[in-house]
Amino acid sequence: MTRLILTLALSTALTGAAAAQDITRFNLGILGGENAQDRMSSNECYRAKLEEALGVPVKVFTPADYDGVIQGLLGGSLDLAWLGASGYGKIFLTDPEAVEVRLTKQNMDGSTGYYAIGFARTDSGIASMDDVKGRSFAFADPNSTSGYLIPGAELSAKYGKLDDYFSAVKFSGGHEQSLVGVHNGDFDAGVAWADGLGNWEDGYNSGAIRKAADSGLVDMNNLVEIWRSKLIPEGPMVVRKALPDAVKDKVTQLTADLWEQDPECAYGVASGQAKDFVPVDHATYEGVIAARKMQESK
Repeated sequence: MTRLILTLALSTALTGAAAAQDITRFNLGILGGENAQDRMSSNECYRAKLEEALGVPVKVFTPADYDGVIQGLLGGSLDLAWLGASGYGKIFLTDPEAVEVRLTKQNMDGSTGYYAIGFARTDSGIASMDDVKGRSFAFADPNSTSGYLIPGAELSAKYGKLDDYFSAVKFSGGHEQSLVGVHNGDFDAGVAWADGLGNWEDGYNSGAIRKAADSGLVDMNNLVEIWRSKLIPEGPMVVRKALPDAVKDKVTQLTADLWEQDPECAYGVASGQAKDFVPVDHATYEGVIAARKMQESK
């Protein structure tokens, strides 16, 4: 994208070694939701670019669940991660000084939001969420925005206590696990995230559904969309606040330029096709943070 602002452009003109003079390593955290090897592969080009730019070793960490990344950022062992809005909310509510919001994903239509998509097997006889009453349902992870917080709140508002509405409510462990579980008949229905743009047959343009379709984990002809949430703000790329400003600016600019410099690499980072990575601020997530705070107070 166009250089963010003049001051950022000036600061990122430093050499990699100079920018990294106050750090000896840099750790990138990748949220759960797909197997660790796939996460490593999708982000290897990004890791290598960060390492070249900073002039220090960059390692990728792929915890089994969302909370592993959240705790890594809170504890200072991770330096950069892409989070869902709810995950960022948990960090902010725990320690407002732990991370800084920098960028978010911009979709092909210019929007910066996505949806929780409900789905079932095509041959299940389920055509809407009304049909899932008395059947099993899979959420992704308790710290997932689209995999739990938002669909849980919206579905509860319509159907009441979900443990009573569904025969069983499960946490699959991630969006990929929910998709594969429904596809294989382990759950009757579930939710995963997507931008909602493009074709269902492709898994839409970007998101967990697209990644599962691209990797051949699911055949989209065997799945049907049965529900869609209200628009959710795209999650942020965050950096550890205690990092030197030059380091934060350098990794921000590298990422902001990724769709122009290396679209194939950006595709892996974005979990599919997108338009750009664009600036975002904390105010974008205040609504989700409020919802998260309310949920935690129950």
